[in-house]
Amino acid sequence: LQQKQIMGSTLIILAFVLGAVNAATPSQWQREVIYQLLTDRFAHPSNPTSACGDLHNYCGGTWQAAVSKLGYVQQLGGTAMWISPIPDNVEKGYHGYWQQNMTQVNAHFGSSQDLQSFVNESHKRQMKVMVDVVINHVGPQVNGNNADFSPFTPFNQASDYHSYCIIQNFNDPQQVQNCRLADLPDLAQENPSVASYLQQWMIDALKLYQFDGIRFDTVLEVPLDYWKQYTAAIGDIYTVGEVDDGDPAINAPYQGALSGTLNYPMYWALRHAFQEKSSMHGISTQWNQVEADFNDVKLLGLFVDNHDNPRFLSINPDQTALKNALAWILFAEGIPIIYYGTEQGFNGADDPANREDLWHSNYNTNSDLFTFIQSLTTFRHQLPDSFFQQEQLERYVLDDFYCYVRGSVIVATTNGGQGHSTGAQVPDLPFQDGTVLKDILDSSYTITINGGNASISVANGLPRVLSVVSEVVYS
Repeated sequence: LQQKQIMGSTLIILAFVLGAVNAATPSQWQREVIYQLLTDRFAHPSNPTSACGDLHNYCGGTWQAAVSKLGYVQQLGGTAMWISPIPDNVEKGYHGYWQQNMTQVNAHFGSSQDLQSFVNESHKRQMKVMVDVVINHVGPQVNGNNADFSPFTPFNQASDYHSYCIIQNFNDPQQVQNCRLADLPDLAQENPSVASYLQQWMIDALKLYQFDGIRFDTVLEVPLDYWKQYTAAIGDIYTVGEVDDGDPAINAPYQGALSGTLNYPMYWALRHAFQEKSSMHGISTQWNQVEADFNDVKLLGLFVDNHDNPRFLSINPDQTALKNALAWILFAEGIPIIYYGTEQGFNGADDPANREDLWHSNYNTNSDLFTFIQSLTTFRHQLPDSFFQQEQLERYVLDDFYCYVRGSVIVATTNGGQGHSTGAQVPDLPFQDGTVLKDILDSSYTITINGGNASISVANGLPRVLSVVSEVVYS
């Protein structure tokens, strides 16, 4: 395919002038805190203060407006941003997952120059940009004719797609990979022209926009062998995929073809424990399985909210419970992802309710959750590189208490909620006797190591994040 087919020939020429891809390798992502945003919902060029009236359609967010809010993300502690897919979409494709013309960017979000400016301004702030990419399907056939592919570019022939069928059994890989998800036309990656176009599109987009990482949608719906071929073609860049299944054994095989997956197994374990108040032994069981199945858990994406699942606060309105889940992911092995609006206490349930506009919050940097996350990320960014190579070691579990240590940090959490108190005598802490650790969230609370043990309690349902303040060193 000619490169002029990918999002405009003038800008492709500019990409070659700019030189090599700015992609960041997997290891370069381990320190990051990713802020996931929906481009249409993050920042509006006219700065309205009232909420968007129709969450099923475009609300008006743009890349250009997002530039003015980079400082907001940075103040929260976000060091990387995951943005919506960029191609032109069919009508009402505000989320970006209904691509129609891959040779054009989504004009609702702005121009190619606007996108370049957004990435460039992010890089000036030492912030990475991760782009969301769909290679499984295109948008719905709004004319109702499932045999008419003429609205799509470049995939406008029936041979570009699998034969018509709808996924009925998500436990059947043949159906999942060859039939339609939500009646969206399913691309045939075994067709050489489809396969090569998808790869070249990504290569050219990386050169043009200088993205640092890629999040892939609907990974289960594309054959694993093609993922291996695809990622080998695009080079050494951090890739994380949506394998929307809570079973580690289903997720883990995709690490290798991809740098990692979104850690859905831990999402469900954390949801059951912190949102639904199930026993925290479930976290222990699932974490042990995740560690056993994956090659490198440090490259998985950890999250408690996203655009596909009901927000935490829609299930459990207690912000104290949410604080515990956030503390857990921000220091655990993996790359934490904060979904936009979590810091403002958004509580939308099923989509599109969980895809609220952010501007009606007035980007409040004094909200309780914003300052809580900010405290944790500020501390996280001060940790040495060695911390991010350390293992997370579980140290004590009760139905209402979970404590782990990682490097010089102890994290103690509870699912009891506001007003709850619990704790334990925690053994096998890797510190010298006499070492003092202080809670970064409550400076009046300290513990002292004695015989490798310490009594750790939580009060009013809040987590503890304990850091060494004085360490005994024996000569």
